[in-house]
Order: sequence, then C-alpha cells, then structure tokens
Amino acid sequence: MNANTDDTNNSAAILVEDEQAVRRATAQTLELGGFSVSAWASAEEALPLITRDFSGILVTDVRLPGISGLELLEHAVGIDPDIPVIVVTGHGDIGMAVDAMRAGAYDFIEKPFASDRMLEVAARAQEKRRLVLENRKLREAWASHPELPPLVGQSSAIERVRTLIRSLGPADVDVLINGQTGTGKEVVARQLHAASGRKGAFVALNCGALPETVFESEIFGHEAGAFTGAQKRRIGKLEYANGGTLFLDEIESMPLAMQVKLLRVLQERRLERLGGNESVAIDCRVVAASKADLLQMSARGEFREDLYYRIGVVAIDLPTLNQRGSDIPLLLAHFCQAAAVRYRRDVPAWSAAQMQQWQQRQWPGNVRELRNFADRWVLGVSEAGPVREMASEGISLPQQVENFEAGMIAFALRETGGSVALAAQHLGIPKKTLYDKIKKYNLAEG
Repeated sequence: MNANTDDTNNSAAILVEDEQAVRRATAQTLELGGFSVSAWASAEEALPLITRDFSGILVTDVRLPGISGLELLEHAVGIDPDIPVIVVTGHGDIGMAVDAMRAGAYDFIEKPFASDRMLEVAARAQEKRRLVLENRKLREAWASHPELPPLVGQSSAIERVRTLIRSLGPADVDVLINGQTGTGKEVVARQLHAASGRKGAFVALNCGALPETVFESEIFGHEAGAFTGAQKRRIGKLEYANGGTLFLDEIESMPLAMQVKLLRVLQERRLERLGGNESVAIDCRVVAASKADLLQMSARGEFREDLYYRIGVVAIDLPTLNQRGSDIPLLLAHFCQAAAVRYRRDVPAWSAAQMQQWQQRQWPGNVRELRNFADRWVLGVSEAGPVREMASEGISLPQQVENFEAGMIAFALRETGGSVALAAQHLGIPKKTLYDKIKKYNLAEG
C-alpha cells in the first residue's frame, strides 16, 4: 500500500510492515506527526525508494516475508550510511535489536509501542537526516564554487535575504548592505555578484582601511606623474571592476571629498584618473556596505545625503546572529567542517545542552565570532569549556548538574554507537530512565 510518495516534504518516511493493521496504525501516527509516508508490506517493494538523495527516514519491522528488516537495513546503509533506519522488533528480541544497532540502525523500538514514542524517535531521526543533507550540500557547493562563500542558514530572517539576492542580483542597480560587524556583508555582496551574471571581477575595497592620502588614487586611479612617486599609470578599483562588481565596505569611512567624486561617477558612469583629463567610461556595479546608520550620519553632516540616496535606492538589512539563533547549529557545523579540513583535525562532538547554551549566548561579533569560536573548538583551545562557561555565565548549581548529566549521557551514546540499551548498561540506569532523560535533554541517539 502506497500512502504517499512525496519525498520533497520536509519530513518523509518509508515504512515497511507486513501486518496490515500495524502498518495502517503506524502510517497514521507518522502522518499526524507531519510525515509524508510511503507504506509497504515487504522490503522488496520499498527497495527502489531507498536512494542516496532520499530526504527522510526508514522505519522497518525486523521480521518480514522475503528480505528481512536486517537485510533491508544493510541495503540502506550500503547506499547511504547516513539514512536513519528505525528498526521495530518484537517484545523480547533484544539480541536482534543489538545486532541492528551494530549494523548501523539509528534506533530500535519494541512492539507494542506508544504513538508518542514512535514520533519522538522519528522526529529526531528526521532532524539528523536534514542536517546531514544540508552539510552535504555545503560540501558540494565548496567543491563546485570554492571562491563563493555560502549563505548558511534556514531561518526566516536569512531566507528573506536570499529572496532579495535572487531578486536584486540580475537587476542593474547599485545596492546598499546594512549590518553590524561580522554579519556577513561581504558574503552577501559576493552572492549578489554571482547572481548578477556579470563576467567581470568582484573587487573588494575596505574604505576604513585606506589612508585619506591614497584614497583617490586607489579608487579612481592615476596617470604617470600625477604626484611624486607616480612613475606609471595606475588603474583604480572602479576601472578594474569594469564589467563586474565593486564592493565598498565601511563606506561610512569614506572622506567627504571622495564622496562627491564617487557620486559623480555613479551618476555619469564615467571617471577621470588623478592627474588626467581623459574621461573613461565604466560598466561597474557598486555594492556598498555600512555598519553605521548613514541617514543619521547625513543628518549630522558626516555623510553626503545625495550619495546616501544614490547608493541606497535598494538596501538589504542583515540580521544579527542573535536574531537568527536557530541557524547556529548549521553555521557551527559548517565552520567546524571547514576548520577540520584546514587544520586536518576531526570535528569534536558537542552535546545538546552545550548547543542550547550557545544558542542563548550573546554573540556581539555575530557570525564572524562564531566562525572564530569554531576554529578554537576544532583546535581544542576553546575558552568555552563546561566549567569555565558555566561559571562565567552564572549558571545555577542545579543547571550545572543537569548539564553535566546531559554531557555524560551524550558521551555514553557516542561510545556505544547510539545504542540506548548499551548506554543504559554503561551508565547503570534502566533503559526507560535513559529514554526519559534523552527526551528531557533533547539528545540525539545516533
């Protein structure tokens, strides 16, 4: 019986169960939990659906006619070891359940099981699959476009930014990007350039890092003999970016005298090099970025109002990291993966309790601060060790005890390959108690 074969749903499940009544009840449970379910009576029917691109989870009974659940598990792991497989066993089949976990199952559930138990495990398995596929896409993006930094995240705030990039990218219009330090202004500028289809170069210039004495020469260029030491002609950044994009970061730092000249260039799309008389046509898109409120600066006479309205015809406002806290797990996974490759290290695991603390923490340096934190985490020199982090943030003793317990459970699960039964034995507590604590701390078993 095929209930629903839409793999594009955010939550998808392949269900294999030969008992019709149990199959219907389990499919209904998963569907009520938001899953798109493909339900089958045999493993043979489900085999064609299990692919490396399958975005969901597999739930299978162990005892099946023909190909067994364990053989189906082996088949799925062979195609993609990151597909979460939940094995359903009969009461007392603990040995078979252990074999399944050793073979790569995400978890097992004993019959008869409560609906909320199935949904709890399925939801965690689906979240794990989502993260795996997201990281896989990121790695593929690095391989195909190593020069283009990805815009990581799935929050509504970052999705709005993506929508603007898709809309404004192909448009022949200058753009102003507003955002605090470390929010990713250059990443967005590069994404705009990539979306524009322009064949010229992406040229970045930090206005705050240039001495005023060289500003004009750096942006507009100069002719030979224009000033002492100018022995030959120099092409400025505006001309060098012809056919492409010039990114002016920290434009609020640009001297007022240069703002007048930039405004004229943007209006006429022509420039004169310092010391020259020839007018040079340019085809250059300008993307400016500022961490300051340019309109307020204009009111104080610190930034030209006419230039503000010229570059700010359309603007993209970037959220702070604290405004997109749900993206922190993806961002941290992305940065740790990059750091692990760069430093030739493994990515250390973190507990759900640690991630919860990081999502509640203030990040004044925004995404840049998180990236630096990821580097230190991979190198093992992070200042956010459990005791120091708890003490610095004033966490109460009961909360510290809970965090320690969550960390112990997470460690036991990792050491036993995600086996709840074996982890419970190592911790010296009943399996039911461990399941309750896993639910309480929102820990992943696989």
